[in-house]
Amino acid sequence: MGGRRGPEEPERQPEGLFAVEDLMAEAGAREDRPFRDGPEARRLLRVAEIHAEPAAAASWRGRQIIARFPHARLVRTDSHWRIPHLHGNEGNVERWVRIKRETLVLGERSSFAVRPNGRSADWIAPGLSNGCAMACAYCYVPRRKGFANPITVFTNVDRVLNALGRHIAATGPKTEPNQCDERAWVYDIGENGDCSVDDLISDNTADLVHAFRRWPTAKASFATKLVNPDLLRLDPQGRTRIRFSLMPPDDSRLLDIRTSPVPARVEAAADFLEAGYEVHFNLSPVVIRPGWRQAWDDLLRMMDDVLPRRVKEQAAAEVIMLTHNQDLHGVNLGWHPRAEDVLWQPDLQQPKRSENGALNVRYRNTVKREAVDALSRTIETRAPWLRVRYAF
Repeated sequence: MGGRRGPEEPERQPEGLFAVEDLMAEAGAREDRPFRDGPEARRLLRVAEIHAEPAAAASWRGRQIIARFPHARLVRTDSHWRIPHLHGNEGNVERWVRIKRETLVLGERSSFAVRPNGRSADWIAPGLSNGCAMACAYCYVPRRKGFANPITVFTNVDRVLNALGRHIAATGPKTEPNQCDERAWVYDIGENGDCSVDDLISDNTADLVHAFRRWPTAKASFATKLVNPDLLRLDPQGRTRIRFSLMPPDDSRLLDIRTSPVPARVEAAADFLEAGYEVHFNLSPVVIRPGWRQAWDDLLRMMDDVLPRRVKEQAAAEVIMLTHNQDLHGVNLGWHPRAEDVLWQPDLQQPKRSENGALNVRYRNTVKREAVDALSRTIETRAPWLRVRYAF
């Protein structure tokens, strides 16, 4: 990997690159966002209760969010990670989706480290949210949050942007191409949430997209399962990569709960490219079940039929096999047991202890290798234009 890695710098170093006033000036110039107030957004979010750390509620961004949901009950919490009747409360499993729709948490981010990655991106940025209003049955984020997974929005945007700015400046230009990007350092800005959904709540996503326009050596990247046309207005100028996550439509209807239909995600790619985004795809997760190979063949045929040449010429993809989790398996049995018929397959899977000690399961080595090889051959046949950046 070219360039030099930026060191973590102490918090006492001057912030320097961004100020709240800069963000306020850009926010004031933004157009209205009709999708944010439309029926699709209301289907996902009808916030009735906001749990907020005092500093987050008092912040400029926090006040914006609270004003956006004027009928929501505001509840003080000392920690966005420890809300007793939400986190760790097993009785919430039956209210899994309702909590996502009606509950919002506001906090301040305390860690600003930028972590190396090398797969989806060169670096993982300190995110401005965790959790999601959508309810994908395989999502890894709930593994840390217990029996409820509402969106937590971090309101100290300026500190996150300044941490990124310092890291980008210290890292310098990329001097050697790699599979993440040929010229720019790529920063994943949505590791633990979906930036398209976050845009329904606040201008956090817009602030990130606009910030990366100022950094010629860097590029933002995020994966999404929501087609949010309001993002077309942000003018990313080629400095943000959006990755539409795709799986066969039948799998999506079972597992991608509350997301945009897969055909809509494919069809949206041309509009986002025209609006100034780089558009890639996540073929993820690949779930092995009866008929899975034909289902992926059909999806790749659809992509080849629908996507215009200009999308194909710049497209690339990541192929990610399913990793599941024993605790999430138990949660899903409480609210969506049908999903576990295909996600939890002990005959095909083996345990994998994660770095944080959680017990995950993934396909056995031989099963996974054969599946990756089979899907790679299908891509070569049905979508030879689709460059696979990595598969695992």
